[in-house]
Amino acid sequence: MGRVIAIDYGVRRTGIAATDPLQIIANGLTTVETPRLMAFLQEYVRREPVERFVVGKPMQTNGRESENLANVRRFVEKLQQTLPKIPVEWWDERYTSVMAHQTMLESGIGKMARRNKALVDEISACIILQGWMERRK
Repeated sequence: MGRVIAIDYGVRRTGIAATDPLQIIANGLTTVETPRLMAFLQEYVRREPVERFVVGKPMQTNGRESENLANVRRFVEKLQQTLPKIPVEWWDERYTSVMAHQTMLESGIGKMARRNKALVDEISACIILQGWMERRK
């Protein structure tokens, strides 16, 4: 069994989360500058067995596609070309940033740390992965 990697794609930086090898626990992994994202994923796949990618699908609250979805689609196409043996699934990422901020508040993270957008992106990726894992049960 390999890990599942969740990706919260952003124009500047991308949050990444990963399961443990048995796919029981979702953990925030890191935030990567988006121009370095593909190289990061290729290196990660060389070191760790990855069963699939779960990519956040940015949608508006009314269910329409968000402005960033075209960028995410281009990334997914490149990901599928670069790592064709690893399947990619979409996951509706509406409200993940709001949930990430709420999680930070509830965990007692200080005000300055809550302004850290990289941490928000990493937590958002973890929320995407946790949702995917819960649906799978």
